[in-house]
Amino acid sequence: MSATWRAHLALLFVNTLYAAGHIIAKGVMPAFLSPTTFIFFRIAGATILFWIIKLLFLPKEPLQKKDIGLFLLCSLFGVTINQLFFFHGLNLSSSINSGIIMTTNPILVAIIAYFLFKEKVSWQKLIGILIGAIGAILLTLVGKTGKGDSTLGDVYLFINSLSYAVYLVIAKPLMQRYSPFTVITYVFTFGLMYMLLFPYTYIETMKVDFSIIPIEIWGKIAYIVLGVTFLTYLSTMYGLKHLSPSTSSSYIYTQPVLVIVFAILFAAVGLSDDYTQTITWEKIGYMIMIFFGVWLTSYFSKKERNKN
Repeated sequence: MSATWRAHLALLFVNTLYAAGHIIAKGVMPAFLSPTTFIFFRIAGATILFWIIKLLFLPKEPLQKKDIGLFLLCSLFGVTINQLFFFHGLNLSSSINSGIIMTTNPILVAIIAYFLFKEKVSWQKLIGILIGAIGAILLTLVGKTGKGDSTLGDVYLFINSLSYAVYLVIAKPLMQRYSPFTVITYVFTFGLMYMLLFPYTYIETMKVDFSIIPIEIWGKIAYIVLGVTFLTYLSTMYGLKHLSPSTSSSYIYTQPVLVIVFAILFAAVGLSDDYTQTITWEKIGYMIMIFFGVWLTSYFSKKERNKN
């Protein structure tokens, strides 16, 4: 098998882990861990793993003082705000909605890049942005249509996607000066610092009765830390090494479909609550709108880059 094919499989693996994670995380919150405590576990566990790899296998790459502020900003948007709103949104809303709303990320990146760096937005891209935005807004407005749906949860999930889009844009200069692994290691390190400064981290964690958490829940927590955080990043780096960023980002379109598949599968075998009743034709229509809007935006962005 060629390296290109392995890269495609790696990216499909990444989005499969993410899709399953949307549902698995729902089994942990709020019965055993609050969203804030779960985030703390995820960030702390991933940070430790990143540092082990960096210290044992990678060359030293010290940070320049002028970049510390940008690293702190990237950590705020890429880890702290992003994760807080994702887990609190997922706690309120359905895993299926979270998978759909995540696909708005490429559109939000295009909008933020325009305002921050004055990147040109053609009329074709503008149409794509509008279609995707309308689909996301309508999806949010149909909240509470089934078990686990929540308008507030969908808003939180959209803020999560917006926060991560800000991170992707402002992290670009750092990616040009440092290796990707160095960037993510320090971004998570500063993100952990923010969580340690967040009072509710201690308040919520002290309320947890760890003695009643069964082994299968610890397994789900480990999956989120190891699978959805650590392995996904390593696999994404491998994919980016052999494929273009536009090809790599296109795999996000598979997440809503995979989330629906896992929702049906996990409910059938008893690994999660049944959220399949939140799947409606109306939501599928809005999902198609978001897909089409993202595709238009990505397609014409790629054409513009090829001209330059």
